[in-house]
Amino acid sequence: MEFSVFLPTGFGRDFAGHTDPVAAFDSITRLARAADECGYAALWAADHFHTVPSSQDYLFESWTTLTALARETSRIRLGHLVTGGGYRNPALQAKMASTVDVLSRGRFTFGIGAGWYEPDYTGYGYEFPPPGERLRRLEEAVQVVRALWTEEEATFEGRFHSVRGAVNQPKGVQPRIPMMIAGGGERVTLRIVARHADACNVIESPEGLEHKYEVLRKHCADLGTDYDRIKRTTTTMCVIADTDEEAKASIPPGADFAYPGDLASYGLIGTPETIRRRIDRYAAAGVQELVVGFLGTDPGPLRRFAAEFLR
Repeated sequence: MEFSVFLPTGFGRDFAGHTDPVAAFDSITRLARAADECGYAALWAADHFHTVPSSQDYLFESWTTLTALARETSRIRLGHLVTGGGYRNPALQAKMASTVDVLSRGRFTFGIGAGWYEPDYTGYGYEFPPPGERLRRLEEAVQVVRALWTEEEATFEGRFHSVRGAVNQPKGVQPRIPMMIAGGGERVTLRIVARHADACNVIESPEGLEHKYEVLRKHCADLGTDYDRIKRTTTTMCVIADTDEEAKASIPPGADFAYPGDLASYGLIGTPETIRRRIDRYAAAGVQELVVGFLGTDPGPLRRFAAEFLR
């Protein structure tokens, strides 16, 4: 199993109380460099415009953040977990992704989802359609992106998106920029994953992941897709402490907003021995890459985790 880092860019009020935006961004850079040095597989950034709950705390825009980090790191992969499908024209996103892939010398993964956080949409003047329409828009968007990555002049005519003779050069460094699609909806989202994605991200307990992966496997069988070519990732939180009780007490309020069920019972929360057992459980569920979120921007916990588990 690979281990990656979920970057604190401000969505969870990571910079509450900060008064210097340059110093705040510098702390993200230090964390990214530490992850690069310690052997983590990737850095993942959320794509949001408002903190949760809404506040005046700093929240850095994700595409420009990853562009900066592409030049501050040398080995680690970079991607969104995930960019909102409704925030930007998909043809523009394809162009942006190609450029970041060049700037990172071929280390970019394009992560996209249907979008879900309504304050981002309403606050910035975007439409916030019902879930079904957001998913239909997503499926068209990923086809537009793929077309601009693979065709000399891309043409696509859909209900929501269209391009006509769109040129995208350079297309990137990688022969095929990987596309991750996030979400665990069983009837529609995982079917879109089966049809179009190189990777998926589903946030669930290990037991929940076993079920979701079986649903994905069935969609792949129906569509004639090779299930094993889709990289399976999930996201979790890590708090290492001397006792399990101490670690549980450090889980920040509101963590259940991002993680279903009782995070303390399945996340990487506890002593190193407890965390090792839970890593094994994720692996048994079929997870191939575990995206780990740490509290704050101090690289100490990230380095400790690497020393304990990245061997």
